[in-house]
Amino acid sequence: MVKNQKAIGTEEVPIITLAGIGVSFGVVNALSNIDLKIMPGECVGVVGHNGAGKSTLVNVINGRLSPTKGDASYDGGDSKADFRNSQRARNVGIRSVFQELSLCPNLTVLENLRIPYRKMPLRNWRGNAARAVRTSLDAIFPGNGIDPYSVVGDLSIAERQMVEIAIAFSGRDIDARLVILDEPTSSLDGAIADQLLEYIRQFCASGGSIIFISHMLGEIFSVANRLVVMKDGRIIANDDAAHFTRDSLVDAMGHVASDGADVAEARKHTEFGPEVLRMANGLTARKGEIVGLAGLAGHGQAEALAQCFLERSSDWRANREPAVVFVAGDRARDGVMPLWSIMRNLTLQTLVEFSRHFLVDRAAEKKLAQHWHRKIGIKTDSLDRSILSLSGGNQQKVLFSRALASSAPIVVMDDPMRGVDVGTKKEVYRMIRGEAEKGRTFLWYSTETDEIMECDRVFVFRDSKIAAELTGDEITEENMLRASFEMQEAAQ
Repeated sequence: MVKNQKAIGTEEVPIITLAGIGVSFGVVNALSNIDLKIMPGECVGVVGHNGAGKSTLVNVINGRLSPTKGDASYDGGDSKADFRNSQRARNVGIRSVFQELSLCPNLTVLENLRIPYRKMPLRNWRGNAARAVRTSLDAIFPGNGIDPYSVVGDLSIAERQMVEIAIAFSGRDIDARLVILDEPTSSLDGAIADQLLEYIRQFCASGGSIIFISHMLGEIFSVANRLVVMKDGRIIANDDAAHFTRDSLVDAMGHVASDGADVAEARKHTEFGPEVLRMANGLTARKGEIVGLAGLAGHGQAEALAQCFLERSSDWRANREPAVVFVAGDRARDGVMPLWSIMRNLTLQTLVEFSRHFLVDRAAEKKLAQHWHRKIGIKTDSLDRSILSLSGGNQQKVLFSRALASSAPIVVMDDPMRGVDVGTKKEVYRMIRGEAEKGRTFLWYSTETDEIMECDRVFVFRDSKIAAELTGDEITEENMLRASFEMQEAAQ
């Protein structure tokens, strides 16, 4: 939490000022003519579709990227834009939580705190680091239960996200004044996300500033007092949050909001085939059914999906007719091949389907990749570029395309919409519904209630067991929460 704000700067001086900023990667203009100021005490929501330039903007502000045009000024200092910006940003208390988590998985939680805290006193540093990260975790996420001595690689993705957020807000030699949160709730369930949003309000009330990037529009409106809308590397709107509605914000981004009435109508007219999946824990699925796995994060949903996938795919030989395909939510760990091109990543699952005599039909591979490039709208001018050249949301589109392009009758999805914009989500929902109508079965775990509401049937998990099975009109947020927290009547 920020302390004694005026001892560092005054409310009249922006923490960061960008003037005419442009960033180019070869012929690609990632940012164009960006003018932006962040004042103390503000929570600025930044929204836009995947590839709009949000992450590039973040990396200019925190100094990781030097702009090719324009100037950046920190805390009212000289306007410069060069390789020293990262040090300037650090000196004024700018910290970042990235969409692609940046923790070192082989180190403990407290050792990860030590990396950005360069001037931590050496005497008893492990104990001091443990106390600092525990204090920050408990302040933001009460009851988190995370041990600072735990190895990060042993934590769930939700716990890793909580740790990275806590480290960003932790006490150090320079207090945090501006914390940039890029999709901070993408792996958190609703209850934990609410804890973070409440802490953000407290942080800003005490004089701190937040840049909050999210595709969760409800969260944006909950905490932001100013909204910045980006499209194609430009800021197209910058105004008080009170001047926007959800519909006007979606329109500004260039997408149409999803209509929940379509889902309810689809449920009424859906007939399912025979049962195609039955697991020992009671999870079942029928042909053409979209089955959701709900409940608080870390209650066994991901493990159930992993078991389902591994039981049907643990064969060292590739199969021309795979039984199941997997869409990873933790794309950095389980999804993308970082050294490969976009096309190679997209066609990985289907290579065996258009190979002959151990040789890949490159023409067929290219045709498939181009088809999904157009169909799902992957934002790139060349599929031969590295997968890491894409924004996080566009990387997730590649993983979705990889799965849907296969012939597998069962698609297992582990929180697959992380970092995907609202317009793309709607298109993916339609694709999933269309594939289900053709007889494909989907198992879908998500931390977002709106996504679970797209399902035909929902199993709510609690303590690694199925606590409730919901169908039709029973699929409501209230019923899912009741089952998640075991809010049964006392009379039972």
